[in-house]
Amino acid sequence: MHLKDKIKHLRKQNNLTQDDLAKRLGVAKTTVSTWERGGNRPLMDKIVVMSDMFNVPISYFFDEPTEDIEIVNIPLLGAISCGDPITAIENVDEYQKEIKNQLPTGNLFYLKAQGNSMYPTIPDGAMVMVREQVDVENGEIAAVLINGDEEATIKRVRRINDHILLEPENKEYNSLIIDKRNPARIIGKVVRVKYDL
Repeated sequence: MHLKDKIKHLRKQNNLTQDDLAKRLGVAKTTVSTWERGGNRPLMDKIVVMSDMFNVPISYFFDEPTEDIEIVNIPLLGAISCGDPITAIENVDEYQKEIKNQLPTGNLFYLKAQGNSMYPTIPDGAMVMVREQVDVENGEIAAVLINGDEEATIKRVRRINDHILLEPENKEYNSLIIDKRNPARIIGKVVRVKYDL
């Protein structure tokens, strides 16, 4: 697929008219039309904006002709604590668009991090992609339900003897000790973190 086709494909896949895209980019509708006919190429600043808008790498616009890309919606299930545990949320708030062939395998969902216990790995407000699974390797970061599945948190999982520690990255926070008296249930492994600088 050539650049002109990539722009048109992304625009249509996101249900935008040429006029809609032009308004979002701050250009005339005729400019978008010219790009899609192959008459001119967008300037770099517009490519950067489109990259962010359509959630594709900047290199996508410069690569050789490619296959059509498939965009999928990953559900955002709500906020999750990176601090003191918060009440678990399971409602779909919205969806995040992702390129299918750039995703890990498995059932994926997003959570929005709240708090600073996982800083700097997961800053407050970051979008955390989680692959649904019931266990993780020692040292991996997981989304975990605690206190009888009433609260959710993101922590690094450490196994020590018969105990599991849910460790924060930020040393100003304490680890949670998981045992028979304080049970927990892993709901997934953190596989990606997205945030704006």
